[in-house]
Amino acid sequence: MGSDTGFLDFKRKDQGYRPAEERLKDFREVENLPDKDNVYNQAARCMDCGTPFCHGKVGCTLSNIIPEFNDLVYRGEWQMALDILLETCSFPEFTGRICPALCEAACVNGINNEPVTIRQIELAIIEEGFKNGLMCPRPPEKYYDKRVAVIGAGPSGLAAADYLNRAGYRVTVYDAAEKPGGLLRYGIPDFKLDKSIVDRRIQLMKEEGIIFEKNVSVGIDVSAKYLRTRYDAICLSCGARKPRDLQIPGRNLTGIFFAMDYLTQQNKKIGGEKIPPSTEINASGKSVVVIGGGDTGSDCLGTALRQGAKSVIQLEILPKPPLERADDTPWPMWPNKLRESHAHKEGGIRRWAVTATEFAGENGILKKLLCTKVQWITKGKGSFPENIKGTEFELDVDLVFLAMGFVGPGNETLIKEFDVETDSLENVKADENMMTDIKGVFASGDINSGQSLVVKAINSGKLAAKGIIKFLSEK
Repeated sequence: MGSDTGFLDFKRKDQGYRPAEERLKDFREVENLPDKDNVYNQAARCMDCGTPFCHGKVGCTLSNIIPEFNDLVYRGEWQMALDILLETCSFPEFTGRICPALCEAACVNGINNEPVTIRQIELAIIEEGFKNGLMCPRPPEKYYDKRVAVIGAGPSGLAAADYLNRAGYRVTVYDAAEKPGGLLRYGIPDFKLDKSIVDRRIQLMKEEGIIFEKNVSVGIDVSAKYLRTRYDAICLSCGARKPRDLQIPGRNLTGIFFAMDYLTQQNKKIGGEKIPPSTEINASGKSVVVIGGGDTGSDCLGTALRQGAKSVIQLEILPKPPLERADDTPWPMWPNKLRESHAHKEGGIRRWAVTATEFAGENGILKKLLCTKVQWITKGKGSFPENIKGTEFELDVDLVFLAMGFVGPGNETLIKEFDVETDSLENVKADENMMTDIKGVFASGDINSGQSLVVKAINSGKLAAKGIIKFLSEK
């Protein structure tokens, strides 16, 4: 694949970011688009692996045929590379921007060298496709007389709708928001995924025959009974919406917000949606603490810095990871190692192995956050944090954002309306075909699996679509 000696001739070179002093002044995408000449060189680094680990269960969740499209890019066969990529991935323009690149962690070249820039090559392929008019509407040649409703216009719902439409089923996507996109539009900041990219894909899906119904809350505006009489199958793809809370003293003080409420509001403002002044969350000139060290916490950090925060501290209860791949996550596993997002390089402070113990304030307004350092104790097969006596400290703070993940779908009305079975974590249960215990009702994405990656949500939507096609074919 590629050049026989490409991995020796060329070093890994990422596309890089706009200068920090420039990008902090706006919310535009921070990562540069792939340089075409560099992409040829990077594709040449792909080795002729006897057993590629970059795709399949170990690497790419979508099973993208990575060595083949790398080789085609190296040879300048962009149309064929695009065709192969779209066979497995519905939305490369999304995964090419926001996927953590599990494939690169499993790249054979990464054993004793740096892995191939697979995500960068994937993004280059799809952007070349749009640029050169290759991504034109391709509606199915004919439609069956079966109709499917998809509830939720996030990555999983969009993937299910796209796959079903291409197979010839008439699809209507219902969403409670003003614009479709779900997490892609409202959860991920513009500086990681510009919403014009989402709009571009939604428009293409409309031109291919998919119908979008916005501002519709299923279970409130329309009933499950109505949908079940109107559609031959229904797919619940509503995501995980119930955030993990931090119930410590002072939780009722003003100035404490869930991370997704903050990010959603900022995305709405950029998108021109109206925000009541009384509910606006603005970090300008304020001391901010983000509790949670994951991607959502990083997004809060980047957003607060762009709003002009006085200071931002990100707290993580886990210990600081090693700089290089840890021994307990050998290749080709996803490595336990320190990762820095672009936001971490823009400012702010990260503190590890710290837990918050109390919110303190005056007249009902948050003023301080009391914290302590922790050590992790191993017991049996598990481990847990233990406060270290004498390490207590406090932080002056005006705003706290809770970015500690999600604990369930949080859509009790819809779940109760469809009367589907849930597990102990309140996630909707589904069988190997992604069908719930209610015949003809399917579930995909985070509402079924719990909080996960966008790429996994897309794959789940594709699997649900296959299950629906099987069900309707048998029916």
